[in-house]
Amino acid sequence: MSSKSPKSTRKPAGARTTPPKKSAKRRVAAIGAVVALVVALVSAGIAIGKNAGGSGKRHPSASGQSADPRQKLYDQAAKLSIRRQDGDPLAVGRADAPVVLVEYADYQCSFCGRFTRETQPELVKKYVDEGVLRIEFRNFPIFGDDSTRAARASWAAGRQGKFWEFHHELYAKTRKGDALAEDKLLDMAKQSGITDLDRFRADLNGDASQAAVKKDQEEGYSIGVQSTPTFLVNGLPISGAQPMSVFEAAVAQAKTAHDAGTDSPQSGK
Repeated sequence: MSSKSPKSTRKPAGARTTPPKKSAKRRVAAIGAVVALVVALVSAGIAIGKNAGGSGKRHPSASGQSADPRQKLYDQAAKLSIRRQDGDPLAVGRADAPVVLVEYADYQCSFCGRFTRETQPELVKKYVDEGVLRIEFRNFPIFGDDSTRAARASWAAGRQGKFWEFHHELYAKTRKGDALAEDKLLDMAKQSGITDLDRFRADLNGDASQAAVKKDQEEGYSIGVQSTPTFLVNGLPISGAQPMSVFEAAVAQAKTAHDAGTDSPQSGK
């Protein structure tokens, strides 16, 4: 797409859950605890589905936004997650769009692929192209080395202005294990229109890609992200590959709050 285009209580529908991390220090920051509470409090009411398709969903109402006692917590999530960096190769849409959707995803997550193939194109056509919505992608590899390698490759593709083309090539079908080996990633890079494959390989294996992916991961853990895909719409969390109607409701609520001047400060710097 171009800038034109084990054991748990209950896992959000259409989501893959992160395995236990070796270190807990990323989750102990005070703000992480606060925003994790937001996710726990509101995710069930925003995006619960009985299966991967999210039937039986519920979503937020645009009314009463300013009176919501949890609004300050949403604001903190928004300030931490939204970057609005001009020229960000992992983003699409105006930097000053009133609504920003931040996605945390893993390239081995089938639900993330479903969102990319089915829902994101609709969001781009309906909201991004109209200047209402900006989408910012965050690499959040949680399924091991293959996921991390793919994440670093997507960042490397962005260095040549081909992040979205490579992103869609990765998600064209579910790819696991050996399908994400370095030689396969190079093949996909070529298919995505990346011409300097030597530079792509060097960027993929370089320190900068490692640092960029680590930054996204640590940001996600600090705000309570536990599964993929996880989205924040101006700070309001949605878990799982939910139907278009859930995202429509969240965008409408965020746009209403923005127009009324009750939304959060739009900066993640």
